[in-house]
Amino acid sequence: MKKAMFFITILCSLSAYAQVENEDTLSVKPLNEVVVKGEKPQIIGKEGIMVVDLPTIVRDKPVTNILEALGYLPGVTDNNGMIGLTGASDVTIILNGEPTNMPHQNLYQLLYITPIDRLKSVEVMYSAPAKYHVSGAVINIVLKTPKPLDGLQGQVRAGYNQAHYGSLGSAVAATYAVHDWTFDLNYGLSRTKSWNHEETLSNHLLNGQSTSIEDNMRRNTRNWSNTIFASASYKSLKLTYNSQIISNQKSCSHSSGTLGSFTNEYKMLSPVNYQNIALRYSAPFGVTVGGDYTLYSENRSQSLFKGADYLLGSDNRQRINRYHAYIDRERDIDKWQLNYGAEYQHSADNSSQIYVSSAKPDFDDMYREDVASFYIGSQHSFDWGLSFNASAKGEYYHSKYQHNWNFIPQLGATYVGSPKSIFQLNLITRRIYPSYWELHGATSHINQYSSVIGNPALLPYIQYDGQFSYILRQKYIATLYYQYGDRATVQLPYQSPDDLSLIYQTINTNYKQTIGLNLYASFGADYFWNATTTANIFRQREKADRFHDIAFDNSKWIFYGSLTNSFKFSYNCPVSLSIDFSYISSSVQGLADLSAIWRVDAGVKWQFGKKRSCELVLKADDIFNRWSPTMTIDHAGQDYRMKVRDMTRNLKLTFVWRFNGFKPKDTDIDTSRFGTGR
Repeated sequence: MKKAMFFITILCSLSAYAQVENEDTLSVKPLNEVVVKGEKPQIIGKEGIMVVDLPTIVRDKPVTNILEALGYLPGVTDNNGMIGLTGASDVTIILNGEPTNMPHQNLYQLLYITPIDRLKSVEVMYSAPAKYHVSGAVINIVLKTPKPLDGLQGQVRAGYNQAHYGSLGSAVAATYAVHDWTFDLNYGLSRTKSWNHEETLSNHLLNGQSTSIEDNMRRNTRNWSNTIFASASYKSLKLTYNSQIISNQKSCSHSSGTLGSFTNEYKMLSPVNYQNIALRYSAPFGVTVGGDYTLYSENRSQSLFKGADYLLGSDNRQRINRYHAYIDRERDIDKWQLNYGAEYQHSADNSSQIYVSSAKPDFDDMYREDVASFYIGSQHSFDWGLSFNASAKGEYYHSKYQHNWNFIPQLGATYVGSPKSIFQLNLITRRIYPSYWELHGATSHINQYSSVIGNPALLPYIQYDGQFSYILRQKYIATLYYQYGDRATVQLPYQSPDDLSLIYQTINTNYKQTIGLNLYASFGADYFWNATTTANIFRQREKADRFHDIAFDNSKWIFYGSLTNSFKFSYNCPVSLSIDFSYISSSVQGLADLSAIWRVDAGVKWQFGKKRSCELVLKADDIFNRWSPTMTIDHAGQDYRMKVRDMTRNLKLTFVWRFNGFKPKDTDIDTSRFGTGR
């Protein structure tokens, strides 16, 4: 009898342990007198890095891919698919600690076709160590590694989105491992059609007289997109290929107003082509070498009509070849880790703009750019709770417009007083470069009044970022941050004093400065209700002594708040509901003021089938269509107003089927320098 009771006790203990491994919150009662409770930490701090258990956070959320899941990361904002990190001027997304070197649109498309079930964890680095070959803030997506015992696993997804127009998309993902080989494949195909609407009023002062110019513009775009990501690994050698081909792309805008009716047609004469191949090898003695080659090309035509009359047209071409190589070394010296390395990147951008039936100047230009750097860094953990990583990088930049040396220091530190009380400090300096197309000085005409003009005199600028965070109980975060962009760039409309024309051009300002406090908390009621809330209060100031021929100094206190909620009616209920709220108060952009915006999102997720291998997700984004601002400029004779009336309301229906064990936990992401459309 005693032996029987002993084995029963052991089985109860093992059962409790298994549940701890798979549940966020545990409440087990093997005996009436004993209650065992445990909570899985959502956020762990180490060496200036926040390791976030994102799969647990989004388990009941209506998301099916990694891009959508990133919007629920602490401190992350998802603005219609554009990922931002509060307290950082910009953020780079990498996979498994490896640089991607992908334009934003291509990276986001890859994340959109990557299943959430592949996600292991996410590392948030406000100041990434130089060994990652990325400057500034980084979100490192750590994917699960398949094992030979898993066999072939995968997922098939199909979805329909209804905004102003309907769009279709499908994706397949599969992993396989055998012996020392690992294979990974993601493929996505989508048919997208979008719609935009803008109303503008420009009171243009010319020769002492004010002319009111109203314009009502509607734009629609459609395309087919094919995305492929494939990798093959043998032990420590990895070959990766990814590509995105956008075909049958056409954009057309129709505007009517004071100056008449205009039609502006953009057509891709050949598919937009992005190809990247990368090779990486990690030696057993601490040396990693890698390199990649990127090809990007597009050929776009523009035709502008006034009524039935042809005004002008142009052919815009861009072809970029980029080569990148790096070598890293890591050594352990008396519990200290020393890392150092070097990298080199060469880019050749052959771009042209040829006008048809117009006296406007053409260009056919080759822009070459070389960037070489070397770094040294160290990381260490002390027994009394302090851990840090620090690095210093020297960078040499050369192009036909300029050449200079840059010094990029970085520091990330964490102090763990106890598992419930963690402090982090991050400091970073980096240089931000303009897009290739802007440096050629190309012009894109919106209508007879408005145009977008490039700027060959545009300079890269230095960005300084610092963050101090306090993590309480591994689920509450307070982050005090400061950002300063020395000669930061901005693109805004400008009413020319010489003629009746509105100019959009990116220029350097004196600086852009932001200081703020971001608060994040997660809470709930057992399985029934889980919620997170974010409150970000910050002061933003932008100053320019020379914005064309005027000056501005614009500042404002801004508030951003969000609340996400998910509900389940029982612990094993296959249906979960969600409702989210977001709000941004009035803000600034250069000399312009932006109105407040808000949104409400809701969704439902239903899991069914054998072992819940099927999933149906219905999600409504921005139900009341209020996530579009009004921009107002009233300064130094500039009088302009633009009301964005885009269809941001979106209804998504997605079906997911997982096969052979490729299932979720508990049985259940452009600063890009590519492109001519700037």
